[in-house]
Amino acid sequence: MNQIPKDPVILLSYINTQLRDFYPDLEELGKSLDISIPELTDTLASIDYVYDASKNQFI
Repeated sequence: MNQIPKDPVILLSYINTQLRDFYPDLEELGKSLDISIPELTDTLASIDYVYDASKNQFI
């Protein structure tokens, strides 16, 4: 993951803002920002957040 926050809590805020403002789903965000989706979801799972596709955010 490049050019995104390393701290999981800050990362959560950043990713949810990106999803809300710019991307229709997690896959598009991953492609556009060149982010590994498994690495991202593992990082956010470490602070007990999972992606909810119906809400297009980590909850």
